[in-house]
This record gives sequence, C-alpha cells and structure tokens, in this order.
Amino acid sequence: MKRCPECRRDYYDDTLLYCLDDGNALLEGPASLSGASDGPQTAILHSTAAPGEAPTRAQIQMTDQTAVLPTRTGDIFPQPRGFDKRLLALPVLLAIIVLGGFLGYRYFKPASGGPINSIAVLPFQNRSGDPNSEYLSDGLAESLIYRLSQLPELKVSPTSSVIQYKGKDTKVATIASELGVDAVMTGRLAQIGDNLTISVELVDVRNNKLLWGEQYERKMSELLATQREIAATITQKLQLKLSGEETGLTKKYTNNNEAYQLYLKGRFAWNKRNAESLKQAVEFYKQAIEKDPGFALAYSGLAETYVLFPTYLAGVPKESMPKAKVAALRALELDDSLAEAHAALGRCLNDYEFDSAGGEKELRRAIELNPKYATAHSWLGLVLSWQKRFDEAIAEAKIASDLDPLSLISSAEVGNTFAAAGRYDEAVAQLNETLKLDPNFSAAHFYLGRVYLYKGMEQEAIAQFRKAATPAERQRVMGYLAVALIRSGQRAEALEILGELKAEAADGNVPAFSVAQVYAALGDKEEALTWMERTIADRWHLSYRFALNSDFDALRGDPRFKAILKRANLPE
Repeated sequence: MKRCPECRRDYYDDTLLYCLDDGNALLEGPASLSGASDGPQTAILHSTAAPGEAPTRAQIQMTDQTAVLPTRTGDIFPQPRGFDKRLLALPVLLAIIVLGGFLGYRYFKPASGGPINSIAVLPFQNRSGDPNSEYLSDGLAESLIYRLSQLPELKVSPTSSVIQYKGKDTKVATIASELGVDAVMTGRLAQIGDNLTISVELVDVRNNKLLWGEQYERKMSELLATQREIAATITQKLQLKLSGEETGLTKKYTNNNEAYQLYLKGRFAWNKRNAESLKQAVEFYKQAIEKDPGFALAYSGLAETYVLFPTYLAGVPKESMPKAKVAALRALELDDSLAEAHAALGRCLNDYEFDSAGGEKELRRAIELNPKYATAHSWLGLVLSWQKRFDEAIAEAKIASDLDPLSLISSAEVGNTFAAAGRYDEAVAQLNETLKLDPNFSAAHFYLGRVYLYKGMEQEAIAQFRKAATPAERQRVMGYLAVALIRSGQRAEALEILGELKAEAADGNVPAFSVAQVYAALGDKEEALTWMERTIADRWHLSYRFALNSDFDALRGDPRFKAILKRANLPE
C-alpha cells in the first residue's frame, strides 16, 4: 500500500507514483489498516469490461471516509476541588469545531464545483504512427461530440472549435478557459492490425480533478459499440439525465461496423473543406451506404457534402445540387430528426431552387431539432440577409458565433452580415476581431476588403483583396479586386483580370457572377446584364449578390435587371 504524505490518502495500486489529488509523490504506507482510515479518502480499484470481454483497465472510484474521534473514558489528570469541568470542555469544543470545519472543507467538500454544464471533447491523439489512422482518432472524437450534443442540458464545443488544438501541446486549463467549458475529455488511440487501444480521460477543469479514466482494448469490429459505450459513460460521470427514451446518445444509426468506419473517413475528408477532399468524402459516404442502405447519417453527410460543391468549386450547381437534395430527402425518409439533413435541404431549396421560404423553413426545423447546431444558425443568417431581413440575419449570425466562439468563419460571417446591412463600422470592428484569431484568414480579409470598397476606401480594399486571393479564394476575390482597381483608376490591370475571368467562366465550371460585376463597374450595362442572366441560368448561389451589391446600383432601373431579381426570387 502507498500513502500521500500531504493529504494522507491511501492507495492500494502499487503502480501509482503520484497522488491523484495533489500530485505529491506517494510513499510506502502500512501494510494494512484496522478500523477507520486516518486519511480522507480511500482509492478502491476495480476492473471494468465491455459485455462479453475480459476486464480492460482498472478504474478509480472515490469513497469518502469519516474521521472518528476516540471516546474519553476517564480523567487522566485529577482536577482541583471546585474546578468547573465545563471550562475544560470549551477548548475541546473549539478544537472539534475547528477540526470539523477543516475536515469538512478539505476532505468532505463536493468532488466538483457544482453541476457540469459544458464539455469539450478534444481530437484524439493518434499513437499508431500511421497517418491512415487519423480518420479514426478524429472521427471517434467527432462522433462523441455529435452524440453528446444531443443532450439539451449540456453545452458541447463543436468540432470546428476543438480541431485547432489537434497536435498542439496546449494545457487543458488553457483550452477550457478559451472554450469556456467546465470539463475536458482527452483521448489517445493506437491501431495495430485489427487491434485497437483507446484511452480516455475526463477532467473537471474547475478544480483539476480527474472524473474518469479508462483504457479499452478492443477489435476494430467493436469500434462502433465502444464509441457508444464511451458516450454513455461520460454522461453517467457527468451525472446527466437523458430526456426521453430515445436520444441521439443512445440511438443506433447503424449496426454495420464497416459502414461506420467509412462514415468516419467521410467526415474526416469533409472537414478538410477543399474541392479534392469533398470529392473524397462523397466516395466514402457512398461506400458506407453500400454497406448499409439504411444508414441515415451517411445520406445526411452526402447531402452536406454535395451542397458545398459550388462554394468550393468542386462541381457546378446543376450537377451537385440535385444530388444533394436526393440525399437529404432520403436521409429524412430514414430519420426525420436529423438536423443536418434538414439544413442541407434548406440550402438546396434556397441556393439552387431560389425557394427562400422553403429554405428558411427547413433551416428553422434544423434549429428546432438541434438549437446548438451553429451551422444551421449561420446558414439561416445568410438566407435572411439575402432577403434583406438584416436584424434577424445579424441575430442568427451572432448565435452561431456564440455557439462556436473560436470558429473563424462564424466570426467573419457576423461581420459580413453587418456589411450587408450597411453597418460598415460594426463590420470593420467585427472582422478585425476575427483577424486577431487568425491574421491569415482569407475570408476575413475578403469581407473586410468588400466593406472598404463599399465605404469608398479603394486602396484599403485593394490591399485586403490581395491578401485574400489565396488559391482557394482566388476566384471569388478577383472580380472584387478588379472593381476596386477600376474605381481607383487602374483599369489596365482590371482588364487583364476580366480577360482571365471570362476564360475561366466560358465552360461554366466557375460562376459568371465575377464577370458581370466587372462589366457593371466598367459601365457596360449590356455585357453586365448578359453575364448576370447567365449566372441565374446556371443556378449559382452568388446570384443573391445582385440584390445586395452596390456594384449593380446603376442597373436597378433596367427592366432586365428587375426580371433577373424576380427569377431568383430576390427583393429589389
């Protein structure tokens, strides 16, 4: 047996080196104890195991012990005649009060600082030494985030907030402070052939107490069941109660372990957010569906992926958006409670079919199902902004940012919505806050450049657009850069950009919108209207900018312009 020299806590696990309470090195203690322990707590070790399996790793459970004071049976020292024994009792009573207060605070205070209302599940460390296992370590954490997010009383940091800590040696206390959470779960995963070793720890960061730690030795075929088991155990350790008999925490989306692994690969690719990775995600989701045609989450992931194809130029709207709608409808046919499928359907209806009312309805349904779904709030903000319902749009953008405070795009979209409402100073302030999080975030530079352009600060706009013109953002930035150059008198460079944009848009694989806005800035109404009509015909989501951008103010009285807005169901 070992004992902590500071808090006097006893440990019966000889492999432990340090006290779990205060971190002091443990010393060899007495071989046994008779009666009550003089330490405040006893560490009882027992094994936990999955059903039908050998025990995994010993789990630590705490039990409080009480301090027993010995009963005095007689006077050791005789007292003088007439001595009032009540006077003798006073210091003893005071000592008991002081001792009782100390023990009550030090030993019997609650193990946590009250109910845990928020948690961050960090990306698991991949200890396999194989990059091909990254999808497992990231996917397992994301799956736990998804399941725990179904609990209405628990705030869960989304993947987009925690992913920034991947591969960094950031202290848990710092992470908790930045994310504003009560508890943090960390994990490690190692895959050797068909064998998995998964280690997890759950820490109450308010008092730096380990709430739970476990190691699972499993087969790859048991990954799905293990993920469910971990989620259920976390809920138990946080002492959370489930609302209703069936929640996202306990629901079995698939019983096919191969389909589940393919789904994790799809999420891993989807989170990279570029044209190539989105195409890879589609293939993984399709393979998951082949393994389990009733896997609603795989259909939902497929819809979420296809709906982003036009944004990242992974495909044209006329090809990808109908596929997104089919996948979303199939997901909802299998499980109407999937908020992500409703949100993807909402974007299809609004962006591609120009059905703003239908799009808003589906996005509100997604939020009703999962009020903590930041993406649905952000997308609803965009839809409302396109309809010039700016106060509502700003409110939704702020909710999204509050739910995901470290998300760069959520923060930038607040500024973007301020700009659409004409609240330029607030937009500048917000976008500068975004750039404090990441000075190289191209979308924030792009939005800031657009604000400066609207404010008539062409040189500042040009500087921001040049910073924003990364390979991923170049196509949507260059049209605005050309407009700023035209307004600042630098027409030669602007015309060079126009030539490049026309060549890229000739085959329809990139939106014609940028060409339209440059011609509008040049004052060529006929060419501008022609390229605007082409943008509408190709069903590019950028059509909504026709209603908002000041670039097109000179065209608003033209009957063709009004007809274009009507075709896209946009307000004048």
